[in-house]
Amino acid sequence: MTQDPAHAATSIDNLMADQANKFDLIVELLTTKSGLIQLALLVLIVWFGLWFAVRVQRYLFRDHPERRERLLTYLFGRLALPVCGFILALLAIVANALYFKADATILTVGSAMLFWLGVTRLAAALVRTILPKGKIEQGTEHSIAVLFWLGFIAYQLGFDGLIFSWLDSISFHVGKNRLTALMILSALLWVSVIMLAALWVSRLIDKRIMLISHVDLSFRIVISKLVRTGMIIAAVLIALPIVGIDLTVLSVFGGALGVGLGFGLQKIASNYVSGFIILLDRSVRIGDRVTVDGAGSRTGIIQEITSRYVVLRQADGTEALIPNETLISNTVVNTSYSDRSVWQSLEIGVAYGSDLRQVMALMVEATTSSPRVLQDPAPTAFVTAFADSSINLTLGYWVGDPENGLLGPKSAINLAIWDKFVEHGIQIPFPQREVRVLGDVSMIPQESRQA
Repeated sequence: MTQDPAHAATSIDNLMADQANKFDLIVELLTTKSGLIQLALLVLIVWFGLWFAVRVQRYLFRDHPERRERLLTYLFGRLALPVCGFILALLAIVANALYFKADATILTVGSAMLFWLGVTRLAAALVRTILPKGKIEQGTEHSIAVLFWLGFIAYQLGFDGLIFSWLDSISFHVGKNRLTALMILSALLWVSVIMLAALWVSRLIDKRIMLISHVDLSFRIVISKLVRTGMIIAAVLIALPIVGIDLTVLSVFGGALGVGLGFGLQKIASNYVSGFIILLDRSVRIGDRVTVDGAGSRTGIIQEITSRYVVLRQADGTEALIPNETLISNTVVNTSYSDRSVWQSLEIGVAYGSDLRQVMALMVEATTSSPRVLQDPAPTAFVTAFADSSINLTLGYWVGDPENGLLGPKSAINLAIWDKFVEHGIQIPFPQREVRVLGDVSMIPQESRQA
């Protein structure tokens, strides 16, 4: 890398002298009556803008928090303060020019800050809409605000030209191409802006694709992911030539990426390819109830299929993130592959002497207590064994929506069977033990006899 420290030091000295004069001018204005009036008016404008913004946000979001997910409504709430303050500041500047003819430097600086606050919040809101929900979105929103304000301060102080010159003086070579720090930062900026635009367009396309109900959901997800990937690649290829970076430079990074895939990134690449295979062959779909052997025999409902993993919601409410490669390389039991219905059974024992045909009819009748039990195929009761103390029966039935849980129908059927057995006097036997004492009873303590 190369740079010119002497030139940078001279520029900094000249710049600091100019900024000292500007700072002295502002301080001098604050010592005058006109400057203090402008400062007080600016504080009043900001206070009124805050009051107005609080009222707007309460009106929009207090009773309807879901409105924060709508871009226009969220923007209206976020821009209430800067827009209101900026309009009032402009009116104050115009009134000053028409009637007082005084220097309005402080009002001008305040209006510029309010305008930049609006630009910052607008950019942050757009990023919030484009990026997925979570910590990345919040961190990116805060980073954008910090970068925008640093840029505004640098521009107001006149440091922007010096910073650009210094970044352009730092350079290095990649093959025959000369790259500078300014060029790299410009490329990152353009790539970020164009990529955000590409993600926004891909999200709009994704919404349209997901509305095509006659196309299989897995195929729609594949098309959506391919569109998003293509838009991101196109954004990079468009942004790099804009800042003067030859696309042949990508061959160097492409070789490094190939080495990385060969060593450390092969699992990530494998999961990415496996995700497309899962979506294309439609072996598992969103909403299927599966058991994955390679993940500790986890059973649950597939909630989401991403590029790297599958979200499996288990019966206890926990969500397991299973790599896509696991579903390709291990046995997966999909109880919803051809039919979503699941067969369940109950084991019940009745006393000897019970009317078995009546018992079986009552058990089948009890299944009507749960509307989630299918009547086609109809529930069926079977006599399975003549045990030592009971006659064992099995009640089999089909549940049409296992994704909503299986314990609910089982509990309802058990309660209904119990009520019908009590109503018809059918006994459910349980083991009993009779203790006989042989020998001299007088050897047993009196307390034990009374017990």
